[in-house]
Amino acid sequence: MRPDDDQAHALVADRLRKLRKANGLSLRQLADAIGTSASFLSQLERGLTGASTSTLIRIADCYGTSISELFDESGVSDRHPIMRKHERPVLQAMHGQKKALLSRRPLTQFETYVAQFQPGGSTGDEPYTHGASSEMLVVLKGAVSLTLDDRQFAMEEGDCAEYQSSVPHRVVNTGADMAEVMFIISPPTSTAKQLQNYGNDGGAQDSETTTDQGSRSNED
Repeated sequence: MRPDDDQAHALVADRLRKLRKANGLSLRQLADAIGTSASFLSQLERGLTGASTSTLIRIADCYGTSISELFDESGVSDRHPIMRKHERPVLQAMHGQKKALLSRRPLTQFETYVAQFQPGGSTGDEPYTHGASSEMLVVLKGAVSLTLDDRQFAMEEGDCAEYQSSVPHRVVNTGADMAEVMFIISPPTSTAKQLQNYGNDGGAQDSETTTDQGSRSNED
């Protein structure tokens, strides 16, 4: 990553840690709630690893907020209307993906972010869903394959697609160069839920779901 990206990534990792503490959760409690391991979350909060989109959605749900809130903690009273490219909150995700937030509070009716995919990079190993919102995807650069349920679509620069976020979907960079995709979701799909609702979650788990063998000393 570039130095600016490193700094932004560290800020987001710190933001994730602050949100967890503000919600009064240990690493193990959060891990149990979203179906992953405390050791993975510890690495995520220290900026040592990234997370798939589906994991970020589950974290946001657990905190009763949206993905954009995971990226951005700045106030709105004196916010400049322009956000420069180097000011975008960035999170280095897994699967060869990097996400940058474009929409900020108080814009709460939609959520916009740009994802960059290395060749072969994707949104995750499996298609995922999140809520029942309208979602638009715009290919800004490169070539990708979009999976919608059991259908696949080849997309190139300038192409766009719209679908419901409740439809299982996945994006893969099929080109030899970096691909850049913009996602617009309205309304944001992460909503407030009680922690106990996650105990019996039978949904599919992504690649970060592992058996936790970390010690409780990491649960801070």
